[in-house]
Amino acid sequence: MRKTVLLLLLFSIALVLAGCAGFSASRENDYDDSLVVVGFSQVGSESDWRLANTASMVSALSEANGYRLLFDNARQKQENQYLAIRNFIQQDVNYIVLAPISETGWESVFREAKEAGIPVIVVDRQVNVEDESLYQSWVGSDFYQEGRMAVTWMEEQFSEEDTPLRILHLQGTEGATAQLMRSRALEEAVSRHEAWTIEAALKGEFTEAKGYEVVRDFLKTGTAFDVLYSENDNMTFGAMRALDEAGISYGREGKVKIISFDAVRKALQFCLEGKINLCVECNPLHGPRVDRLIKSCEAGETVPKSSYVEETFFTCETISQQVIDSREY
Repeated sequence: MRKTVLLLLLFSIALVLAGCAGFSASRENDYDDSLVVVGFSQVGSESDWRLANTASMVSALSEANGYRLLFDNARQKQENQYLAIRNFIQQDVNYIVLAPISETGWESVFREAKEAGIPVIVVDRQVNVEDESLYQSWVGSDFYQEGRMAVTWMEEQFSEEDTPLRILHLQGTEGATAQLMRSRALEEAVSRHEAWTIEAALKGEFTEAKGYEVVRDFLKTGTAFDVLYSENDNMTFGAMRALDEAGISYGREGKVKIISFDAVRKALQFCLEGKINLCVECNPLHGPRVDRLIKSCEAGETVPKSSYVEETFFTCETISQQVIDSREY
């Protein structure tokens, strides 16, 4: 726990410094040339999951572990990631690691990296490119399977085929793999059940502030719903605040059942308290996985094109304080 808090503190300091200083001029600066130089472009710092993901990467790709890490916070803008990748190429890094904002639009910069002889490793969200040789490997979650876990739970909880089920769908950043696949799983389930309806699909952008804003405004319409299907925990926290303000009960004993994704510690605590019904895990700790991939590449070994992380789910009936305390994020 203390280690995680310290890493997050160091990360916050690094963000401030990065915002002031920007990139180093080149790899010819004074540092140990035995280190593997990695340029990492991160989506931003929009959620607790993202902070844990960055802390994991910073910890794994440290000088003590044989790396020099050049970090860039894209602040939710894809054009910032294009700029970061091109700066990494100019600095002649050994590897580029990308957590992409969206799936599309990467062919040009990936080709530039390939022509420069720099392997690209994609983490978290996936990329959609015609030529898959443009990137070395991808590691992340099976977001579609996460969605299927959620809808399977819904099918078990609401087993009466002719009972209407009204769903409020709170979506993440449009075009991100997590949004596309979690949405796909829900939409497929609704198409299988005639009595299920999506009352609205709101754009929450994976942030607590936006989740609160769009749910607050939706509640003013007076449209009733039975389930909140929220594509990440931070949007869920914002939605819970909006429901509290509107006097609408939720959770185990409430009117609205809540499904949330990521399963960060705060969400699991709410789950234990009966405020969130289902937390679907999305593991952010990709740093050690990227470290293993790079070390395999350095050793001349063949690495898998795709690596999925095993994940599970938690309900307010099965979660325990012991489980929560054992979590790293």
